[in-house]
Amino acid sequence: MKEVIAVVRINMMNQTKQALTDCGVDAFFAHEAHGRGKGFVNPQLLEGAEQGYEEAASLLGEKGKLYPKRLLTAVVEDSMVKCVVDTIIGTNQTGMPGDGKIFVMPVADAVRVRTAEKGEQAIK
Repeated sequence: MKEVIAVVRINMMNQTKQALTDCGVDAFFAHEAHGRGKGFVNPQLLEGAEQGYEEAASLLGEKGKLYPKRLLTAVVEDSMVKCVVDTIIGTNQTGMPGDGKIFVMPVADAVRVRTAEKGEQAIK
Protein backbone atom coordinates (compact mmCIF):
# COMPACT_ATOMS: atom_id res chain seq x y z
CA MET A 1 0.00 0.00 0.00
CA LYS A 2 1.07 3.56 -0.66
CA GLU A 3 -0.07 6.95 0.53
CA VAL A 4 -0.26 9.50 -2.27
CA ILE A 5 -0.24 13.11 -1.09
CA ALA A 6 -0.81 15.85 -3.64
CA VAL A 7 -0.77 19.63 -3.33
CA VAL A 8 -2.99 21.17 -6.02
CA ARG A 9 -4.58 24.48 -6.90
CA ILE A 10 -7.99 25.14 -5.34
CA ASN A 11 -9.61 25.81 -8.72
CA MET A 12 -8.62 22.32 -9.91
CA MET A 13 -10.33 20.40 -7.11
CA ASN A 14 -13.55 19.48 -8.92
CA GLN A 15 -11.70 18.23 -11.99
CA THR A 16 -9.22 16.33 -9.80
CA LYS A 17 -11.97 14.67 -7.75
CA GLN A 18 -13.77 13.56 -10.91
CA ALA A 19 -10.56 12.32 -12.53
CA LEU A 20 -9.61 10.30 -9.43
CA THR A 21 -13.07 8.74 -9.35
CA ASP A 22 -12.74 7.87 -13.04
CA CYS A 23 -9.35 6.27 -12.22
CA GLY A 24 -11.05 4.07 -9.61
CA VAL A 25 -10.15 6.02 -6.48
CA ASP A 26 -13.31 6.97 -4.61
CA ALA A 27 -11.85 7.32 -1.11
CA PHE A 28 -9.52 10.20 -0.32
CA PHE A 29 -9.18 13.22 1.94
CA ALA A 30 -8.99 16.88 0.95
CA HIS A 31 -7.59 19.46 3.34
CA GLU A 32 -7.28 23.22 3.13
CA ALA A 33 -3.63 24.26 3.05
CA HIS A 34 -1.48 27.33 2.51
CA GLY A 35 2.02 27.34 1.14
CA ARG A 36 4.44 28.43 -1.52
CA GLY A 37 7.22 26.96 -3.58
CA LYS A 38 10.76 28.12 -3.17
CA GLY A 39 10.73 29.62 -6.66
CA PHE A 40 8.36 32.36 -5.53
CA VAL A 41 10.71 33.96 -3.00
CA ASN A 42 14.16 35.51 -3.28
CA PRO A 43 15.97 33.90 -0.32
CA GLN A 44 18.07 37.02 0.31
CA LEU A 45 14.94 39.15 0.63
CA LEU A 46 13.35 36.59 2.94
CA GLU A 47 16.46 36.50 5.12
CA GLY A 48 16.55 40.30 5.26
CA ALA A 49 12.87 40.47 6.21
CA GLU A 50 13.42 37.89 8.95
CA GLN A 51 16.28 40.04 10.31
CA GLY A 52 13.93 43.02 10.50
CA TYR A 53 15.00 45.06 7.46
CA GLU A 54 11.88 46.96 6.42
CA GLU A 55 13.16 47.46 2.86
CA ALA A 56 13.45 43.71 2.37
CA ALA A 57 10.00 43.12 3.85
CA SER A 58 8.44 45.72 1.55
CA LEU A 59 10.18 44.23 -1.50
CA LEU A 60 8.79 40.79 -0.68
CA GLY A 61 5.29 42.12 -1.26
CA GLU A 62 3.03 39.46 -2.71
CA LYS A 63 5.91 37.05 -3.31
CA GLY A 64 6.30 36.41 0.42
CA LYS A 65 2.72 35.41 1.06
CA LEU A 66 1.34 31.91 1.41
CA TYR A 67 -1.08 30.83 -1.30
CA PRO A 68 -4.23 28.79 -0.63
CA LYS A 69 -3.98 25.22 -1.90
CA ARG A 70 -5.66 21.87 -1.41
CA LEU A 71 -3.89 18.85 0.01
CA LEU A 72 -5.24 15.52 -1.25
CA THR A 73 -4.40 12.26 0.50
CA ALA A 74 -5.28 8.79 -0.77
CA VAL A 75 -4.08 5.38 0.42
CA VAL A 76 -4.13 2.98 -2.50
CA GLU A 77 -2.90 -0.44 -3.51
CA ASP A 78 0.57 -0.46 -5.07
CA SER A 79 -0.93 -1.29 -8.46
CA MET A 80 -2.99 1.95 -8.39
CA VAL A 81 -0.13 4.38 -7.70
CA LYS A 82 0.81 5.01 -11.34
CA CYS A 83 -2.81 5.68 -12.30
CA VAL A 84 -3.28 8.08 -9.38
CA VAL A 85 -0.05 10.00 -10.04
CA ASP A 86 -0.65 10.18 -13.80
CA THR A 87 -4.23 11.31 -13.22
CA ILE A 88 -3.22 14.10 -10.84
CA ILE A 89 -0.49 15.27 -13.23
CA GLY A 90 -2.77 15.11 -16.26
CA THR A 91 -5.48 17.09 -14.51
CA ASN A 92 -3.35 19.75 -12.85
CA GLN A 93 -0.37 20.34 -15.15
CA THR A 94 -0.38 23.78 -16.78
CA GLY A 95 3.37 24.21 -17.11
CA MET A 96 3.30 27.22 -14.78
CA PRO A 97 4.77 27.54 -11.29
CA GLY A 98 2.25 26.51 -8.65
CA ASP A 99 0.92 23.41 -10.42
CA GLY A 100 1.63 21.43 -7.25
CA LYS A 101 3.62 18.49 -5.93
CA ILE A 102 2.96 14.79 -5.42
CA PHE A 103 4.54 12.66 -2.72
CA VAL A 104 4.29 8.85 -2.57
CA MET A 105 5.06 7.07 0.69
CA PRO A 106 4.81 3.49 1.87
CA VAL A 107 2.04 2.52 4.29
CA ALA A 108 2.90 -0.28 6.70
CA ASP A 109 -0.68 -1.27 7.51
CA ALA A 110 -4.29 -0.14 7.55
CA VAL A 111 -7.18 -1.27 9.75
CA ARG A 112 -10.86 -0.66 9.10
CA VAL A 113 -12.33 0.22 12.50
CA ARG A 114 -15.85 -1.05 11.73
CA THR A 115 -14.80 -4.60 10.74
CA ALA A 116 -11.19 -4.86 11.96
CA GLU A 117 -10.12 -5.82 8.41
CA LYS A 118 -6.40 -5.26 7.89
CA GLY A 119 -4.04 -4.47 5.03
CA GLU A 120 -5.38 -3.98 1.53
CA GLN A 121 -8.78 -5.38 2.57
CA ALA A 122 -9.18 -2.34 4.79
CA ILE A 123 -8.80 0.10 1.90
CA LYS A 124 -10.90 -1.74 -0.69
